[in-house]
Parts: sequence; C-alpha cells; structure tokens
Amino acid sequence: MKLAEALALRSDVRKRLDQLRERLKLSALVQEGEEPPEDPRRLLEEMDRLLAEFTGLVRRINRTNLATPLDSGRSLTDALAERDTMTLEYSLLQSAVEAASPKMNRLTRSEIRTVPTVNVSDLRARMDALARRRRELDTSIQAANWSTELMD
Repeated sequence: MKLAEALALRSDVRKRLDQLRERLKLSALVQEGEEPPEDPRRLLEEMDRLLAEFTGLVRRINRTNLATPLDSGRSLTDALAERDTMTLEYSLLQSAVEAASPKMNRLTRSEIRTVPTVNVSDLRARMDALARRRRELDTSIQAANWSTELMD
C-alpha cells in the first residue's frame, strides 16, 4: 500500500470514529422503558476495533514519514513540520494584515483616526512568497506520498 493510500484510509477511519461518537451519544441514554436506536455494547466494540486500526495506521505512517527522504535530503517528517509552520506563519501574517488594513469607520473629521503600524504591502509580499514555498513543499510531499510504500 502506498503512503497516500494509508493517509486516505486514516482519514476515513477518523470520519467513521466521529460518526460513531454521534451514534454512541444517541444510544447512551434513553427514556425508561425505551430501547436505544443501536446496541451500545456493539458500538463500543466497533469503537475499539476502529481505534486499534487507527493506531496501527498512525504508527505505520509515522515510521514511513520518518524514514522517507525527500529530494532535498530532509525527512518527510521534517517537511511536514515545516509545512505546518508555514501554514501557521501565513495565518499569523494574514491576521496582522487584516488588522492593519484601513477601514472606513470614521463618520466625521472629529473622530479618532487610526493608522497602521506595519507595512501591509511588505507583509502581503512576504505572504505571497511563503504561499509559493508552501505549495512547492506540498507538491514534493504529495509526490513522496504517492511513490512511497507504507512501512510495517
């Protein structure tokens, strides 16, 4: 199985666990004399099975990510950490740009005037460069995901 397939399977198991959470909530408490929509014991057994499957997939994915080098020489794990950091940095810069962008909130000349304390165009240029680097890194990660066999 390719790493990308395992990632999709992990996502599917996670969604099934989320659905199971809702099914358990619906079956955990009923009015006296009523039957639950589903047998909670069977749902808990299914939960245990899915959690074991999820844990196994995560372990194999993590081992594979750690052992898989990209063309740059860094591991897939390091690239994923870098991509997550780039995403966070972009989000932080975006918040600063939004906060510093002028808004038309003055009605008269006597109202308080606000001015940005950061150069919005410089921050946007930094965001654009960051987004480009993140896309390039993500392309490299995706290529590795589809060409790497999942480790045991």
